[in-house]
Amino acid sequence: MTKPEDRPSGDRLPSDRLTIGELAARSGLATSALRYYEQLGLISSERTAGGQRRYHRAILRRLAFVRAAQRVGLSLDEAREALARLPEDHAPKAADWAPVARTWQRRIDAQIAELQLLRRKLGGCIGCGCLSLKKCGLYNPDDSAADRGPGARYLLGDTPSTP
Repeated sequence: MTKPEDRPSGDRLPSDRLTIGELAARSGLATSALRYYEQLGLISSERTAGGQRRYHRAILRRLAFVRAAQRVGLSLDEAREALARLPEDHAPKAADWAPVARTWQRRIDAQIAELQLLRRKLGGCIGCGCLSLKKCGLYNPDDSAADRGPGARYLLGDTPSTP
């Protein structure tokens, strides 16, 4: 069996622990983002005797999960809640993943419904030269919808009140 020191440097076998620089290069995230994600509890590291971070290779899968979550509109808090239900040191098995997937699917279905509603409402708008300002999902004179909550209330399904 060949010892690591006998192999040419290009033939080095991957370690099961990555430095923050290696993790950044593999994940496509900045080291500052990795430290932030660690601060939020999305990922974790071990420390060497010299205080340097070392990440288990399985953290790459967790980072891919966080990036996928963000792409579909989940917050970092939602990603953290989901990750808390998954093993940290190895790939999740089907039984680990199923409850997380169900929760994610419900959230994504709700987001799809919101986007479809937005598409329908914007489809009735003719370059915002609306045929009727009373029905316009974008028109909100004097911020009259502010008391209904955050966001574009009319686009989210609230109907404009008529005087």
